[in-house]
Amino acid sequence: MKAYLMYPDQDFHLSGELPWGSDTLIADLELKTLFSTMAQGDAFLFDVVRKGVMGSLHDPAQILFRQDVLRDCVANATTVRSLYGIAVEAIEIEKKSYYSIFTKYPAAILSGARSLMETFIAVLVKLRAVADQTSGRFHSEGFTRFFAMIQQELSDEYFKTLDEHLRELRFRNGTLISALLGKGNKGIQYVLRKPNEQDRNLLKRFFGKRPPSLTFHIADRDEAGANALSELEGRGINLAADAVSQSAEHVLSFFRMLRTELAFYIGCLNLLAVFDAKGQTYCYPEPAPLDERRHTFKELCDVCLALRLDGRVVPNDLDSNDAALVIITGANEGGKSTFLRSVGLAQMMMQAGMVVGAAAFRANVCVGQFTHYKREEDTSMTSGKFDEELVRMNEIADHVKPDSILFFNESFAATNEREGSEVARQIVSALLEEGVKVFFVTHMYQFAHGLYDTVKSGAVFLRAERREGGERTFRVSPGEPLETSYGEDLYARIFGEDTTDPTVGECVLEEAGNPSGDS
Repeated sequence: MKAYLMYPDQDFHLSGELPWGSDTLIADLELKTLFSTMAQGDAFLFDVVRKGVMGSLHDPAQILFRQDVLRDCVANATTVRSLYGIAVEAIEIEKKSYYSIFTKYPAAILSGARSLMETFIAVLVKLRAVADQTSGRFHSEGFTRFFAMIQQELSDEYFKTLDEHLRELRFRNGTLISALLGKGNKGIQYVLRKPNEQDRNLLKRFFGKRPPSLTFHIADRDEAGANALSELEGRGINLAADAVSQSAEHVLSFFRMLRTELAFYIGCLNLLAVFDAKGQTYCYPEPAPLDERRHTFKELCDVCLALRLDGRVVPNDLDSNDAALVIITGANEGGKSTFLRSVGLAQMMMQAGMVVGAAAFRANVCVGQFTHYKREEDTSMTSGKFDEELVRMNEIADHVKPDSILFFNESFAATNEREGSEVARQIVSALLEEGVKVFFVTHMYQFAHGLYDTVKSGAVFLRAERREGGERTFRVSPGEPLETSYGEDLYARIFGEDTTDPTVGECVLEEAGNPSGDS
């Protein structure tokens, strides 16, 4: 039996390494906030959602498959949580049982596996009951196939046959074994036989003619004889013990896989519950093919910032169809980094088959996602900031592939503007030539305006808004790069100049809630 709720044709496994650069991506996009909200303190859920989000889907059809399953989960949350509870119950039963495949005694293996299977029957019956009662409410390909499989595999005939076999394997009337004599009259080819059915007529059972047989008895204190008889029995039931053990492992592996795959959707339900409580807007995104260049959204916000704050996070819109390059400039602390992070988060969530924090979102899928953010000074003094930036860029270049997406945040600004702009220009040009999509937040005017003057198509230039008097709206809109980032606004605010200006006070109040997340 297979669940197939995360992929149309394969299992979802927790084992295996995450893609290269995952730790950096998690840190730069603050994904731990997302994972923690989805997990709600459950370590297992945390591991599953981390694997599910970081293991991006590259096929729009697979993303839509997972979205359809998620829609069913949202519409039938109680049933889905019940299914998850059934899977957990089965796994807990195995943990509390005395069954072990590591014992060398076939009788012990058979006894443990048989007891475990007998206990599993009650859980399988619950699973079948859920399928019978609720399957008509689910419409996704994943759940429709799952419930059909449950009803077919766990039929009434299956439970009847299973119960009969397990009852016979208790050997209440003894163990019937056949064997042949080999060299030296040693027994070979031991086979466990099904006991002959007893005639219900008592007279025939007591007085009927029986086949000739020889018997022998072992004395009560004959330990060697008892051991020899136990060894003979073990040889006979060895195949049966293996078969029952494999059956128990098969059922257990099914419940483990069901728990793992449902855990991802339980995490999504937890996230949506928090979104609903906060009034956060979300939608099912529209994935576009790899070879397209699409990024169109309305009211997109940084969901991790929204999860941390009590107040409203300012959303943004964008229409960058057919653009492989997006340059974001503008005032300091105007929401540029938050905007960049919101796009990266939405891309990750879309390619995990989740909802995104926007009223509408459409983007092309990418084969890989990378970040290159500015870092603090190297405290060990082994290299300067600019050296460290180039080393990280070189590592990314070794792993980035065509149709990837790369997010730059204030990169290459650790040297003078002329050199930093030239390095940034050459790197971005090389990435675009290789078919890599680039989002770049920068204060380097020579770099940004140089691209604005030379790149006439396939690029979008955005600017963080600033009103007269220095007020930040934390919105990003199309605009030509400016020479200034309005650092004097920060100076005035920090050093107390003109603090009575009502517009400056309003900006401070907005940032007290940190709606932009910029530093």
